Amino acid sequence: MKDITRRDFVRTSMAAGAVATTAASVAESQSQATAPGHIKIVALSCSPRKGQSTAAALGVCLESARQVDDRIETELIELADFRIHGNLAAGVVGPGGDQDDFPKLAPRLAAPEVRGIIVGTPVYFGGMSSLCKAFLDRAILLWQNDFALSGKVAGVLACGGTRNGGQEVTIHAVQVSLFCQEMILVGNGRPGPRIGATVWSGVEGGVLKDEFGMTTAKALGRRVAEVALKLATA
Repeated sequence: MKDITRRDFVRTSMAAGAVATTAASVAESQSQATAPGHIKIVALSCSPRKGQSTAAALGVCLESARQVDDRIETELIELADFRIHGNLAAGVVGPGGDQDDFPKLAPRLAAPEVRGIIVGTPVYFGGMSSLCKAFLDRAILLWQNDFALSGKVAGVLACGGTRNGGQEVTIHAVQVSLFCQEMILVGNGRPGPRIGATVWSGVEGGVLKDEFGMTTAKALGRRVAEVALKLATA
């Protein structure tokens, strides 16, 4: 019997069915776009701890994005509210054919009014959270759905427990996956060459008291919004 490779698994009927479901949901979302001339920036918190440091820092990004133009709407999505199983990206299912919530999440990201996505993750041992990795792996459904994220602007925020806790390394790792989706990656923009938002949750008083980190978060939100708006109105 011929050996089944990981690529074969990805292209099984299970994956095909999930792609079809996602495509149908995306089509439905197209009829529910925001008002003409408006765009949406979505921040995706990949922390298992809902409403904590990563989500708070992303909130700063979104506030900065809204200040760019009154045509910009924003939304924070916390993956802590979803079951995301990274092994499903390889066609491996659990007992009883267990599925996850990714097909419900995918159309919210692929919707045409969403022109920018900011991915935020806590840093664990110098890398992204397991929830973030599971999300990026499951996003193969969007890749299979004719590159549904192609052309959307993307930025990355990493939240570490120390000032230099692996934030930039983590940002790079997330960016590689987003490049594969044909997204347009941006950093913080002027005046510095920062690659993304690097925030520190261990500062006294909490992440919002991290003056330097909040500067990078505001700059990232602004840059994502500026580029997304420019592309949308070109």
